[in-house]
Amino acid sequence: MLKPLRGITVIDLSRALAGPYCTALLADMGARIIKVESVNGGDTARQWPPFQDGHSLYFDSVNRNKASVCLDFYSAEGREILAGLIADADVLVENFKPGTLEKMGFTASRLEELNPGLVVGSVTGFGNTGPLKDDAGLDQVIQGMSGLMSVTGPGPGSAYRVGVPIVDITSGMICAFGIVSALLGARNGERPGRVSTSLLETALNLSAFQGQKALSLGQAATPQGNNHPVIAPYGMFATATESINIAVGSEKQWRAFCGLLGMPTAVEDPRFITGADRSANRDQLTELIEAALSAKPAAQWVALISEAGIPCGPIYNYIQALASEQVAALGLVQHSRRRDGSALPLLRGPLSLDGEASEILAPPPLLGEHTAQILMERGMTHDDVTRLEREGRLLCTSASEQVPETMGAQR
Repeated sequence: MLKPLRGITVIDLSRALAGPYCTALLADMGARIIKVESVNGGDTARQWPPFQDGHSLYFDSVNRNKASVCLDFYSAEGREILAGLIADADVLVENFKPGTLEKMGFTASRLEELNPGLVVGSVTGFGNTGPLKDDAGLDQVIQGMSGLMSVTGPGPGSAYRVGVPIVDITSGMICAFGIVSALLGARNGERPGRVSTSLLETALNLSAFQGQKALSLGQAATPQGNNHPVIAPYGMFATATESINIAVGSEKQWRAFCGLLGMPTAVEDPRFITGADRSANRDQLTELIEAALSAKPAAQWVALISEAGIPCGPIYNYIQALASEQVAALGLVQHSRRRDGSALPLLRGPLSLDGEASEILAPPPLLGEHTAQILMERGMTHDDVTRLEREGRLLCTSASEQVPETMGAQR
């Protein structure tokens, strides 16, 4: 696969999800990611379930194609090593609580002194200004404060979190986009600088037309369960077996759908003439549709409706989704092995270039797995590395070492 970011080195100080998701995307495009972790357990996600043989699958899911260097950030030696890594890098990524990087001795002026061309990518909870700028932000808290939970749930009066940490993930995507934009700007003669986003900014931008409705009309949207909030029929419908998703998005599709389900009179029914009519009379329309769908099992309806050019599909759990023919055809699941030899299937990144998909070139690193290698690349001797490890200033983990029992014990 083409690697447009080949030659770009990223120092990754981030942990948990938003930052690591960002750097995983950069790694997919060829950037060298040096994940610098604390000697006090490393990335906090290494301690989070689910576990497999002591390995955190939470951590594994977003740390492909990276190297791990483990330092004592607050020691003079650790700060000196980190400063050297930053000086030689193109990008620094962090998602600390605001002020943490400065407490480590890396103020904006210090970073400028170390590396005038450095692009700094930051993800915070609430942004760089305002009364909440210094507060820590977590995905579910932001889902609630951004309005996202207010439109998610079975119906009015309910509020559900999205089933995956969607705000963390999309914030990582936005940060990666900003970093690549800054790198491109630098190539075009613009001075790189700090790229920042926040969970709150990202989550509110996910509101799309729901947010615009609130801004322009002063109306707060409510949850619509598994129905599209403004288009009908568009949602989950029961069949003779399991339910399926159907999305009728145009008048042409609506007429074809009515014919396919054997309900041609619905086209002329005054309750369903326009899209607005169908949305306003959604309950009656759903009753009519599900009565027709009850004649056949889900698999038959999916085939018939899809063949008619109307978006339609089954509702899978993750095991079913990952085992589907389409996922296999895309090569989305790739098989790797951790450095200790254990098998690890992973989802590759979501991008392809010129028809070639991104690859898993290296499994998620063990904590400190590349410390000695990277520091010796920078001119440090083996004796220096050994001394600093003995003094607790850094950690080196060989591939043959086992995962600490404390991690496996938390399963």
